[in-house]
Order: sequence, then C-alpha cells, then structure tokens
Amino acid sequence: MSVELLHDPSGPALPALVMQAVQSGLDAAVERALKQCLAQQRGAGGVPVAGLGEAMGGDPQAGFRNFGEFALAVKDACQPGRRPDERLLVMAKAASGLGEAFGSEGGFLVPPGFAGKILERIYSANNLLGLTDSYTIQGNSMSFPRNAETSRANGARWGGVRAYWREEGDQAAASKPTFGRLQLNLHKLFVMIHASDELLADAQGMALEQYLLRVATEEINFVVGDSIINGTGAGQPLGILNAPCLITVAKEPGQAAATLVAQNLVNMWARLFGPCRANAVWLINQDVESQLHTLTVGSGSAAALAYLPPGGLAAKPYATLLGRPVLPVEWCPSLGTVGDVILADLRHYVTITRGAVDSAMSIHLRFDYDESVFRFIFRVDGQPWWSAPLTPYKGSNTQSCFVALQTRG
Repeated sequence: MSVELLHDPSGPALPALVMQAVQSGLDAAVERALKQCLAQQRGAGGVPVAGLGEAMGGDPQAGFRNFGEFALAVKDACQPGRRPDERLLVMAKAASGLGEAFGSEGGFLVPPGFAGKILERIYSANNLLGLTDSYTIQGNSMSFPRNAETSRANGARWGGVRAYWREEGDQAAASKPTFGRLQLNLHKLFVMIHASDELLADAQGMALEQYLLRVATEEINFVVGDSIINGTGAGQPLGILNAPCLITVAKEPGQAAATLVAQNLVNMWARLFGPCRANAVWLINQDVESQLHTLTVGSGSAAALAYLPPGGLAAKPYATLLGRPVLPVEWCPSLGTVGDVILADLRHYVTITRGAVDSAMSIHLRFDYDESVFRFIFRVDGQPWWSAPLTPYKGSNTQSCFVALQTRG
C-alpha cells in the first residue's frame, strides 16, 4: 500500500496502529540511510553532513552548550511525532561500542566532551585513584610481569640473582632472576540516575549538567576509593587491607582501647620500606584526628607535641607526620580497628582503566514512570604490586609499602 493512499481523505480509514507501524518503518529507513551516509562521510575524513550540524570529530560536545541541553534534546526527541534534534542524528555509534545513536535502539550516546569532564574529575589528585600507578588499556585485562623478590638475603634478591667475589681465572657461579605475574581484569562500576521529566523541563541546562556530573563522579570516586582500601578482589579491586603484602604493627603493651600513641606511629614508620618513604602518605579515619592533635613525644617538661607546630592549637597544623601528608578519608575503618591509620606508598598499587566513562541516556527504561535514565559506567581494577612483605638483608622485621596498626580493643 502506498504512502499517498494512507493520507488520501477519500480512501478508507485505517486503524491508528497501522499508521504507527508505517511511520515506524519510515523512521527506521531514514535512520539506516543516515547511518550509511555518516559512515561514508567519516571514511572521507569526518566531513560534516550537510544540514545536520558538526560531525563528532569537529566538536566533542556535538554542538550542545552543556549536558543539560543535551538531556532536554534527548527527552524531546523521544516524544511521539517529534523529529530528533539534528545534533543527535550525527552521533553515530562509537567504534568502542559505547552506545547507540538513535533513541529507538536503546538510548543516545553522551557526547565525549561531557564524558571527558567526568574522567577529569575522577583522576583529580584529591582522590586515591589519582595517586596510584595507573594504566589506560584498550582491552579488558592486562598482565604485568613482576619481581618475585620477597627477601633481600643473599641468593634471594631479584628472585635469585647473586653476585660473587672471584679471583682471576675462577669459574663464575650462575644465577638468574625469577618473575611472578600480576593479572588485572577490568570490573564494571555502574551508576544509574533517574530524573523525572518535570526536573528535565524545569531545570536550567547548566544546573542540571552540574548536578548530574557531580552526583555521578562523586559516587564513582567514593566506590573506587573504598575498593582501593577495602576491596575484596572478587568482582572488584583488591584493597590494601586485604592484600598479602600488608604489615600490621602490634599495639603497645597495655594500650587502652580506641587510642593512638606516638610510639604506634614510630613503629609503623620503622616497618615502611625505606625507598617508599619519600612518597608515602598517612591515610586516617577522621576520628583519629582528635588523637593526633594531643600526641606528645617524651614526658614531663621535655614533652613536645608530635603533630602541631610550636604555636600550639592556635596555629595552623602542619598536617604531616614524620614529614609525610596526613589525609583523612572516609574509607578507613573506625578509630581503634585495623586500618584506622594506614601508612602507604600508593605508587606500589597498580590500577588499570578503560580511560573514559561510558555515559548514555534513555527514556525507555522508565517510560511508564515518566522518568529519564542517565547511565554511567567506569571500568577499573587494581591491586598492590607486592605479593608479600619483604625480609631485609639485615634485621628480622619485615618491611612493606603498606603498613597498618593492630586493633586496640
């Protein structure tokens, strides 16, 4: 049946469902033609399609001024009988499979200009991920050969290399290093945010952008940071507190529950591997600060504050212990339990990511609730470089890049 007949007022009246089916078929044909045209244009160097705005290669935000404007365009495009915004139509499916270009196929890909803002915040120096030894990969896993050394004793350094003193003409003894393997596999961190159509209609574009990006990035930051400290390694990164290389320093004899004394910190410092000291940080639960501000070294008239400057409580704290920064973080356990204070060189914690946040939006998932859904996916894995504490060449106490304090209960 021809399209002209469908619109002939003198012709037979067709059910609304038939009209919708025909319209859907026409829309699908247009989408297929647009995709084919876009593929040809990209093959010619990413030249914009005439009348359809800039190609993705020319504008990372696809012509949208902010994330809120993009969200409103998606909402309008998914309303029956409305033609999608031209800027949405040029967003063909990305090679990495981040999403589909058209709403009828499950959602609209968020322009990479907005996704880049999320990535920038995640890698900020104000979070733990930014302090790790991080690698961006293209696949889903990565293997690292690692030094199998667990002792600095003769014959154990570098996993089996040893040098010998020899006179001229003496035969040399052979040795060789051994290596282990560190295998990381990306795990998916998923954030979904529902936004009512009233919010999309009433919110200013920039305000909505700031809100959604802040909520998504803060949640991703929080969960990634928690996994770096507390992760089980099952479906998520292996955290410091569950790592086999962690050293737990004993409390002082007779030490009261939920307390911290200066000797605890001195003992932890003594167990940190020497080359790690220049880059180590103290990670603490914020409840520990009340103990830090009253720590003293010595006794009687010779006692001196261990944490505050000479000006006392009226002066600004140095926020360092033994010259290394003190970082209060939410993920350290409560005062008095293992992990409330952690001395760590996070350069020895390796992470891999896909290097970007997969971001998309759709109205179909919550259509019957009159809500739009924003989806953010971040892929990450991590674990310590070290497989075990290190036995020093001289001395009996093992050393590590991660040191915690025993429970004081």
